Amino acid sequence: MKILIVDDKQTVLSSLTALLENAGHCVVTASNGLDGFEKAQSQPFDLFVIDHLMPVMNGLVLVKNLRQHLDTQHAPILFMSTQGVESLKSLPEYPMFTFSIAKPIDEQELFFVINQLSIQNSQSQSL
Repeated sequence: MKILIVDDKQTVLSSLTALLENAGHCVVTASNGLDGFEKAQSQPFDLFVIDHLMPVMNGLVLVKNLRQHLDTQHAPILFMSTQGVESLKSLPEYPMFTFSIAKPIDEQELFFVINQLSIQNSQSQSL
């Protein structure tokens, strides 16, 4: 799976990249929403992992932009936040997320989400 991780914290980018690459995924990183949106327009991704609060362009604006762009409007989005998943549910953008996860990231939860996406992708390809 080709995954774009968008987060302004280098430690998060590094740890998630190592974790996902060790599991056999191809990972590209971006340090803010604008950087992420530019990368999303230049190549296809199977999954976007997006942080909530970032400078330049925050995660909510990035999600809105991805959903408005033809090539990314249906792409799976895993939205990460230090604010807690429950607080995200009150956001008007919440229905735009495929999954949401609290930070710090629980590795088992992350891989559960990725496995769910892999199952969905293989089912849709066999139809």
